[in-house]
Amino acid sequence: MRVNILSVGFDNVTLEEASEIGMEYIRTGKKAMVVTPNAEIGLECLKNPQLNDLVNSAQLVLPDGVGVVYAAKILKKHIKGKVAGVDFAEELVKNMAREKRSLFLFGGKPGVAEQAASRLSQKYPGLVIAGALNGYFDDEEPIIEQINKSGADALFVCLGCPKQEYFMHRNFERLNVKLMAGLGGSLDIFSGNSQRAPDIFVKLGLEWFYRLAKEPKRIKRMARLPLYLVYALKSKYKGEKQDA
Repeated sequence: MRVNILSVGFDNVTLEEASEIGMEYIRTGKKAMVVTPNAEIGLECLKNPQLNDLVNSAQLVLPDGVGVVYAAKILKKHIKGKVAGVDFAEELVKNMAREKRSLFLFGGKPGVAEQAASRLSQKYPGLVIAGALNGYFDDEEPIIEQINKSGADALFVCLGCPKQEYFMHRNFERLNVKLMAGLGGSLDIFSGNSQRAPDIFVKLGLEWFYRLAKEPKRIKRMARLPLYLVYALKSKYKGEKQDA
């Protein structure tokens, strides 16, 4: 069941449920695209109808970010909680490793995908790394050809939004993988080049604050979180006014 929050329909699932749904797509061979909108992407969807339609067309739409959870509360919509893209990816990889499934990593700066592949394969010995490519390319044809030749069960596309969403949607029928997921900067974390916030920040919903403290230049992007909540408040007020 999906919950509509500011024009985006989010799947109301826990992390474990999301991972199991992903595994079912891999096991059955029924193709699926996974997107992980946060407050920033949610704002883009409000401004960009094409992106909004694309995101809503995905087989699995996960609420990546506390901003989505807060907006849901403002709108009095129930969602089970945040399902961060990087957490979904790790949980999925863990389950893939148990079944010796194969994964292709695509995105990041040169060398990052390879580093991520090495670290993931060491952490999850049963995981089969089908291939790894950086996100710098002019022609996507060789990329598609290499992914298809690899025989990978799943593909992590880490090009940033909306580039990764457009890539997956445009090539959905051409790519032979069973599941593809747009995961932003997850490869930087898997490679060890970036660190996630300490657990206490994550539990308190302050991961955004930790990242801002570490990278003050992100302030313009972070400002979109409160703006997203302003839209939620406006939507709530408009709804209450119409119901009055």
